[in-house]
Amino acid sequence: MNQPADQHDDSNRAQVEIFMQVIADDLLMLTRLHAKEPDAELLEVLVNFEFPKSMGLKLVGDDGDKATQFMSRVIEMLPESLDDEYLDRLAADFADIYLNHSLQASPLESVWIDEEKLTCQESMFQVRAWYESYGLKAENWRIRPDDDLVLQLQFISHLFSIAESIQELEDIARFMDEHLLRWLGEFAKRVAHRSATPYFSAVALLTGAYCEELRDLLATITNQPRPSADEIAERMKSRSESQQVTLSYMPGLGPAV
Repeated sequence: MNQPADQHDDSNRAQVEIFMQVIADDLLMLTRLHAKEPDAELLEVLVNFEFPKSMGLKLVGDDGDKATQFMSRVIEMLPESLDDEYLDRLAADFADIYLNHSLQASPLESVWIDEEKLTCQESMFQVRAWYESYGLKAENWRIRPDDDLVLQLQFISHLFSIAESIQELEDIARFMDEHLLRWLGEFAKRVAHRSATPYFSAVALLTGAYCEELRDLLATITNQPRPSADEIAERMKSRSESQQVTLSYMPGLGPAV
């Protein structure tokens, strides 16, 4: 027996809502992995939930499969006793990547996009305009600038959590094209090759692969092919967005200090 049209629509809508929330949750977990050094509690969660196999979006591409397997091995090989010495090594590696930039693998978009490799440049203000268009703002841009990897992942997660139409998915795709994916791959590769611990190498590669496959999925859902790097570069030359809206703080994680 066929379902009535309204029941079929309700079923599809429920499936779409579940999909959106699953992606939002995945991105929030990735956000957490980049936001601060891991403590014993977080690592135990990753072990207990068999991360990253527990992620909602299963990565099927070659890079995604390798990143998933690598991260899985890292989690499986965590010591049973997460003592201070082990956690201190992770904390030092985190600081080298995200705080003192010893690896020269900045988590800030401006450093990768700006010709002079400076922070707080045009890219940051473009990302800020995106946040403002959704009534959001960075909690403290002097501590964690708007174009920081953590805030960009958190923003995309937020967009998935509120998305109700194909148009909103197209907005997510455009933000990823114009910002996150212009530099995330290079960031991930550099961290993978220079970090002192397999943990952060795996986190970087998993994040890069996840976002690439997510973007490919959005292209399929929206029936809009991904633009080339040259097309995006040309588009960004003339991009100038400024929209006045009422602002509120972005929900979720605060800045790491």
